[in-house]
Amino acid sequence: MSEHDVRLQQLHAWLAGQLPKLFAERGWGAVPPAELSPASSDASFRRYFRWQAGERSLILMDAPPPQENCTPFVRIAGLLASAGVHVPQVLAADIEQGFLILDDLGRQTYLDVIDPDNADALFDDAIEALLQQQRLPLDQDLPHYDEALLCRELQLFPEWYVQRQLGREFTAEQEAAWQRISRCLIDSALAQPKVLVHRDFMPRNLMQSSPNPGVLDFQDAVYGPVTYDITCLFKDAFLSWPEARVQGWLEGYWERARAAGIPVQTSLEEFLRASDLMGVQRHLKVIGIFARICHRDGKPKYLADVPRFFAYIQAVLARRPELAELGELFASLESVEAVGA
Repeated sequence: MSEHDVRLQQLHAWLAGQLPKLFAERGWGAVPPAELSPASSDASFRRYFRWQAGERSLILMDAPPPQENCTPFVRIAGLLASAGVHVPQVLAADIEQGFLILDDLGRQTYLDVIDPDNADALFDDAIEALLQQQRLPLDQDLPHYDEALLCRELQLFPEWYVQRQLGREFTAEQEAAWQRISRCLIDSALAQPKVLVHRDFMPRNLMQSSPNPGVLDFQDAVYGPVTYDITCLFKDAFLSWPEARVQGWLEGYWERARAAGIPVQTSLEEFLRASDLMGVQRHLKVIGIFARICHRDGKPKYLADVPRFFAYIQAVLARRPELAELGELFASLESVEAVGA
């Protein structure tokens, strides 16, 4: 019997005790017969199931300890809800076992439904949710996107992509170049105004719902650079948009953020440069993570999206001469952007 089967048995046993209490508290009557089906999984160890009985549906989170910890999810859910962001309500929780019962925000993510015709409207709603999140005061005991965290993230690229995926080691010259590149990206990130950062604010984690959007996968939130989430929204792992359209969306966000009192950069050019460099830091991290998921966790499918992130980086390199050394490093690694396609 697999570990997941054992977890599923434990989840069923926990539900048998929780659902009667939940239904009684909510005035829903007796617990009806229901179907349990997979709702989604992600690159972590978490799994989600949908409990469905007629029109009533609930989402069950299975976050197995010690790999996962439900406490940040519960805490950040409450914080975001207090700002008016539409997040799942935690209806029951067993932090020790790693089980949660959540309300169901729907079956369709932005990734499922977005297209060139509806993108403006969907992103308009997403930006409004992001502004609500970014209005929160920085008064909680949350981690910060400090130098140590930014550096650890960047090191995923040489450790997992260059070494494990490409089978290469940096030469002394390449290592020195990498350190200079990292310094440039880290300094830019640390110089930015701080807000609450979701860290994965992308169409796959936004549900088409009412109110729209429902926001998921926020448990890793930190205080960090103001451009992080908005850059993530438009430079996604699973779909890409024309550069000109992205620039228009970024400019629209910047104008709305200034009007809302969010501490964005004072000039549009400064904001766009910060967004570009923030994006490169994230893209390098994600390339490293996708290689790690393949080689450590046995999930190679994510490598298929690595070329998309190299394309994002190349677009930035074309307009940011301060990152020319990164382009030279890529070239010296023998067209690494083609690997993993």
